Amino acid sequence: MASDTSGGTATAEPKLPSGFEDQKTESLLDRVQHVLHGNPILGPLAVLVVAIIAFAIVNGRFLSAANLGLVLQQVTVIATLALGQTLVILTAGIDLSAGAIAVFSSILMANMATKLGFPGVIALIIGLVLGTAMGALNGWLVTRIKLPPFIVTLATLSIFFSLNSVVSRSETIRGSDMPGIMTATGNNALRIAGFSLTWGTIIMLLLFAFFWYALGNTAWGKHVYATGDDLEAARLSGIRTDRVLLSVYLVAGLIYAIGAWILMGRLASASPNVGTEYNLDSITAVVLGGTSLFGGRGLVLGTLVGALIVGVFRNGLQLAGVDVVWQGTAIGLLVLIAVALDQWIRKVKA
Repeated sequence: MASDTSGGTATAEPKLPSGFEDQKTESLLDRVQHVLHGNPILGPLAVLVVAIIAFAIVNGRFLSAANLGLVLQQVTVIATLALGQTLVILTAGIDLSAGAIAVFSSILMANMATKLGFPGVIALIIGLVLGTAMGALNGWLVTRIKLPPFIVTLATLSIFFSLNSVVSRSETIRGSDMPGIMTATGNNALRIAGFSLTWGTIIMLLLFAFFWYALGNTAWGKHVYATGDDLEAARLSGIRTDRVLLSVYLVAGLIYAIGAWILMGRLASASPNVGTEYNLDSITAVVLGGTSLFGGRGLVLGTLVGALIVGVFRNGLQLAGVDVVWQGTAIGLLVLIAVALDQWIRKVKA
C-alpha cells in the first residue's frame, strides 16, 4: 500500500476494464446506426444542409434567389427520372434504360406533333402511353422471361437509343415548331424576387408527393417494399410478386415519359443527342437519397434530397471555379460513401 502525504493509506484507483473506451464508442456508433436505419432520410438531409452552408460560405451568390431557382430547375428532370428509378430499386432491381425511354419518348411526341400533324394534346398522350409501354416491356421480360433486370434494361437501353436515332434522324426539333403544350413545362409558374418556379418543377413535386403517399399508405406500396425486402417470403405470404414487379416497371415507364415532357420544356426542343448521362445521374440521386440498392428500404423523399445534393454540389463547385472533371470526381466519391454507409446501416443489430 502506498501512503498519501497526510499519513493515511491511499486507495488504489480502480482500473477500467480493457477495451472499455472502445465499447463506449461502439455503443455510440450502434445508436447512430439504429437511428439511420430507422430514418434513412436523416443522412442525406445532413449532407445537403452541410453542402449548402459550405458553398454559401465559399461564394455569396450561391444563396441568391435566382441561383436557388436555377438549381431547382437543373435537377427537375433528373429528380423525375430518379423517382421512377426509386420504385425499381426498391424491388431490388435496376433500370439502365430510364434516360433512353425519356429521350425516345420526347422524340416520339415531337415527331407526332410536327411531322405527323397530331394535335399537341394527342401527341402528348400517345407519347405517355408509349413510354409506359417501354417500361412494361422491361417488366414483362423480367417477370415472364425471368431475365435479370440489369441485363434486360441494358439491352433496352441500346434498343431505345438506336430507335431514337432512326426516328429522329439525329435532328433536333425546335420548340417553336411544336404546339405550345409540348414545351409548356418550361414556362414559369411563379417568380418571386428572382426565384423562378417552372411548371415542370411543380409537376415533379406533385409526383413525389403522390408516390410518397402511395408507397406509405397503400397496399401496393407495402407490397413493393415487401417484394424488394425478400421476394420469396413475399410470395409465400400471398403477394403476387410478378404483378407487383410488372406494375413497378410499367409505372416507372410512365414517370420517365412525364420526364420526357419536362425535358422538352427545359430544353425548349426535342433533341436526340441528350440523355447519355441521365441513367447514371438518376441512380446516383437514388443512392445518395438513402435508398438501398439491395431493395426493401428507402423513401422517395430521400431521392428528392439526393437529386438536390447532386444539383447543389455541381452548382456550388461551378461557382467555386472547380473544373468539371473534379465535379464528377466529387459526385463519384459521394456515391462510394453513400453505398458504404448503406452496407453499414444494413448490418444493424436487432
